[in-house]
Amino acid sequence: MQRFSIASREGARAVSDRAGRGPSERRCDARFPTMVVRMTRCRNLITDVPGIAVGCAHDGRIMSGVTVVLPARPAMAALDVRGGGPGTRESDAIGLAGSVEEVHAIVLSGGSAFGLSAATGVQCWLAERGIGFDVGGARVPVVPQAILFDLLNGGDKAWGASPPYEALARAACDAAGAEFPLGSVGAGYGATTCNLRGGLGSASEALPGGLVVGALVAANPVGSVTVGDGPQFWAAPFEQGGEFGGQGFPAELPAAALHPRLKGGPGQSTTLAVVATNARLSRRSAHRLAVMAQTGLARAIYPVHTPLDGDAVFALATGEIGVEDGAHGLAYLGAAASRVLARSVARAIYAADVAPEGWNGPPAWRSRFGARA
Repeated sequence: MQRFSIASREGARAVSDRAGRGPSERRCDARFPTMVVRMTRCRNLITDVPGIAVGCAHDGRIMSGVTVVLPARPAMAALDVRGGGPGTRESDAIGLAGSVEEVHAIVLSGGSAFGLSAATGVQCWLAERGIGFDVGGARVPVVPQAILFDLLNGGDKAWGASPPYEALARAACDAAGAEFPLGSVGAGYGATTCNLRGGLGSASEALPGGLVVGALVAANPVGSVTVGDGPQFWAAPFEQGGEFGGQGFPAELPAAALHPRLKGGPGQSTTLAVVATNARLSRRSAHRLAVMAQTGLARAIYPVHTPLDGDAVFALATGEIGVEDGAHGLAYLGAAASRVLARSVARAIYAADVAPEGWNGPPAWRSRFGARA
């Protein structure tokens, strides 16, 4: 019998209240001097980008899960990989040399290479609904995917001939919507950092002219998201409205904080992310957005992009609004993407639940530093 946990909208609202990001509690804002905020309410999630839905499912027995990003219509996509040990599917198809212009979903999954079957579950789910690339009358959904390593976290990985990720992915599709919880859910359920439990995080920002950018991350880095032995986050300068505890940044940086702390060995760490926008972008511009968004990982994780990581960032553009001022406009969009991704990483760790029984990994942030506000 399958025992999956599916992220519900009610659960998402409960987590929203605990994490201080309820729709009525904060304004969607941006960092431009002349900006006029056009969105007065938001979820502070990647789903603030119109037409983007997210679904999560995990199995507490195996301590792993899947997260699916579903655009309402086919969307331009690109991928930038900076880690030395990535695990991906259909990455060449959306590369600069590929011929695929649009995708129908993006999948983030635990399970290491076993988790790559999750994309098959999403493809079947989409094909059953007549969604996919038309090839002579056949519908072929294009579903790029990236995986993270969570095989040593204490969960029962003795799944035999049938890893559960295809079924988990279908459950995540069924659960997809605008609301979803953060922390120990979906692809982030079994994630860890070098010193704390990892998780799933998200954040968004509104820009001039109706543009919106949001990020989603499954944070499983080899390095640290917090500064030294304290509760403060490396991403603290970008925090909005106390979304990850309002700890601020240390008045004086502890000397030991700059000594890299690493977990595990090669292939055991990866941070996976999706940045989405309603901007109209070419493939080359979408790739540049993913490249710039990687800066957000560097602002939130120390060290990052190591030979021990498989860090990968997808960019997804729904094409609703043109980007003004050419390269300058894209630069502003990319800077915003890096900010929301940095915030998403911190929110992932801040929202992680107390580790379950049998967990073989570091404690949650709240276990070490107190309950979330």
